[in-house]
Amino acid sequence: MTDLETRPRSAVEGPEGPDAEGLAHAGDPAAAAAHRRRLLASLAAAEQAETPYRHWLLANLLSEDVCDDLAMLPLPEPEAETFDGRRETNNQTRVFLDPAFCAGHPASAATVALFKDPAVVAGLSRTCGVDLTPGLLRIEYTRDRDGFWLEPHTDIRAKLFTLLIYLSDDPALADAGTDIYDAGKRRVKTAPYGRNLGLIFVPGDDTWHGFEPRPIRGLRRSLIVNYVTPDWRSVHELA
Repeated sequence: MTDLETRPRSAVEGPEGPDAEGLAHAGDPAAAAAHRRRLLASLAAAEQAETPYRHWLLANLLSEDVCDDLAMLPLPEPEAETFDGRRETNNQTRVFLDPAFCAGHPASAATVALFKDPAVVAGLSRTCGVDLTPGLLRIEYTRDRDGFWLEPHTDIRAKLFTLLIYLSDDPALADAGTDIYDAGKRRVKTAPYGRNLGLIFVPGDDTWHGFEPRPIRGLRRSLIVNYVTPDWRSVHELA
């Protein structure tokens, strides 16, 4: 489980903080504005469902160039992983879009800047009915391969918001979306997996999700976007 500790930085920061740095990596302000408009349009068109808990399915979240660049990040495939249904078992191979990582990957910097944009934070807050402005941004880049599975879990309460963005466009991964479970941990739905599709939910006692054991035909690349409480202790994970 992730530890907690005080972190004096919010998801929305001023021009002297990582927001400005992210925009510099991402390009000019006009490009950042275009990224913002696209994400807000995706949010406005999201399909909301109430069963087995409230969640949203989205499409076309990221700009085409950012999505393409993220999907092709030149990272080695993880080795010597143990698949036991928990991501934290392989903490040594996990990748987070922290400032050091973003410094060498402009698409990652653009993504961080996007989710720190005050208009985006406000839009997500309105849609989901949760105030994300005091939250800290945490984005994980995942590369799941055959053998990976994830036991049903609800996300810890220190996560205020969860968004999964799928990156790979391989048709063989069409069944590789996140599984959604009811209170009895019975799978009732699988989110569509495809390039630039997404799933949002607000973590709670009933937000059971995971990934049933099944073949993964390719490399399942995704982003996990969280806003977390200010006392998040694993500061190395923060954007």
